[in-house]
Amino acid sequence: MSLPVKIARFDFRADDLDTAVANLRARLSPEGDVVSEAGRGRTVEVFGEPLTPQDVVTRICDDIRRDGLSAALDYARRLDGAELTAANVRVTAEALAEAHAAADAELLAAVRRVRERVMTFQEALLASDARVDLSHGGYLEHRYRPLRRVGLCIPGGAAAYPSTLLMTAVPAQAAGVEQLAVVVPPTKFGAENVDILATCHELGIDEVYRLGGAQGVAALAYGVERISRVDKIVGPGNLFVALAKRHVYGDVDIDSIAGPSEVVVLADGTANAAYVAADLIAQAEHAPGSSVLITWDEELFAAVPARLAEQVEQLERGELAAESLGEFGALFLVPDAETAAAITDQLGPEHLHIQTADAAALAARIRNAGATFVGEYTPVAVGDYTAGPSHVLPTGGTARFASGLSANDFLRSSSVIHYTAENLAEVVEDVCHLATREQLPGHRESVQMRTGRTSSA
Repeated sequence: MSLPVKIARFDFRADDLDTAVANLRARLSPEGDVVSEAGRGRTVEVFGEPLTPQDVVTRICDDIRRDGLSAALDYARRLDGAELTAANVRVTAEALAEAHAAADAELLAAVRRVRERVMTFQEALLASDARVDLSHGGYLEHRYRPLRRVGLCIPGGAAAYPSTLLMTAVPAQAAGVEQLAVVVPPTKFGAENVDILATCHELGIDEVYRLGGAQGVAALAYGVERISRVDKIVGPGNLFVALAKRHVYGDVDIDSIAGPSEVVVLADGTANAAYVAADLIAQAEHAPGSSVLITWDEELFAAVPARLAEQVEQLERGELAAESLGEFGALFLVPDAETAAAITDQLGPEHLHIQTADAAALAARIRNAGATFVGEYTPVAVGDYTAGPSHVLPTGGTARFASGLSANDFLRSSSVIHYTAENLAEVVEDVCHLATREQLPGHRESVQMRTGRTSSA
C-alpha cells in the first residue's frame, strides 16, 4: 500500500511566498502548540480537563517545586506509567556497568570514535582568559570557569538517542564541568535502554535518573530529595520539555527553548533529486519535523515529490515521515538564488543544507542558520552523529539571535579588576564627574577618600 505524501508546494508565479513563509514559521515555534492528538488526549486523561501545554507545564513544575520528589514520582506514574520510588528513581552503578557489558561492541567503538571527534572540536573552540596590564601595576582580567553541575535531558519516547548524550555531555566535559546529571524517561527507549545506559557508562556518567518530560526538568531545576539542583539544563525534548525549560529559566540557566527539528534545503539544477528527498525525509521522520526545499530550478521542484513518495515507502518510519511532510513540510519554487537566501534568513532554520553548484559561496551569503551543511556529500546526519559541532541547535527561527550548543556554553565568565593607588589617581576625575551627574555621591566619596581629594559637591 502506497503512502501518500501531501507536501505543500508554493510557486512564486502564483503564490504569496511571504505569507506562506510567515505561516510556516509561526507553526514551528513553541507558541505553535505542536503536540499530537494523542498528546492532547493524554492531557485530558491525566488532568481531567483540556489544559494547554503551557498550563500542563506550569502545574507540573509548581507541584514539584512545592512537594519535591513525591510529586515528580507521581507524575512519572501518571504520565509514563512508571511505578518509581525514591530508592529506584536513580539508575544504579551496577545497572550502568551491566548495560555496558551487554552492549553491542560496535556501538561502543562508534561512541568512542565520535567522542574523540567531538572532544577535539569542542576543545579547539574553548574561550580563553584575557588580561590587559595597566600602567603602575594594575590589571584587568576576563576569566572563564566551568559550571559545577549540569543537567542533561535525553529524549526516550519514540527512539533511543545515544547521540544526544554525546552531543550534550562531551561539550560539557570539554569545558571541565564537574558533575553531569542525566534525566531520561522511564521507557524502553530511555532509562531501560541498554544503548543509553551503556553510553552513559562509557562517558563516565554515573548519575542517571528515570525521569522525563517536564517533571525531569523541574526536578533538576529546583532540586528534590536525592536529586541536587543543577546550574544549567541542556538537551532537546518535546514541547513539554521546551516549555518546562522556559518556565524554570531564572532558577537555572538553559541552552534553548527547542521546537520541532527543522531543515531547509537550498538546491539548484545540479542537485540530485533523490538526495534532496532523502534529506527532507531525514528531518521529517523525527515526527514532528519540518522539511523545506527552496529551489529556483523548475525541474527539481517537479521531481522531488515523486522521489519523496518512493523513499517513504522503503522506510520503517515512513508513515510518520509522510505525516510530518504533510503537516510541516513545504516546497518553494523561487525566482532566483537571491530570493532563496532571503527566505532562508527569514526562516532562520536549525539545519541548512546547500546543494548547489557553488554551495560555499551561497552559504557565505546567509546569516541565519543553526548549522550549515555545504555540498551534496555533507548530509545533516553527519552533524547529528559524528562531525564535532553539537547537534543541539536553535529552532523556531531563533537562529537569528541564538547559537548551537558548544563547550563555551558550559563556561561562566567574570571580570577581575585590580587598581593601584596610581591607577585610581589617573581615573578619579572621570569617576567623580559621572557619579556627580548621576547623583550618586556615595560613589564619588568612595573614590575621593582614597585619593586625598575633598568633595566639590
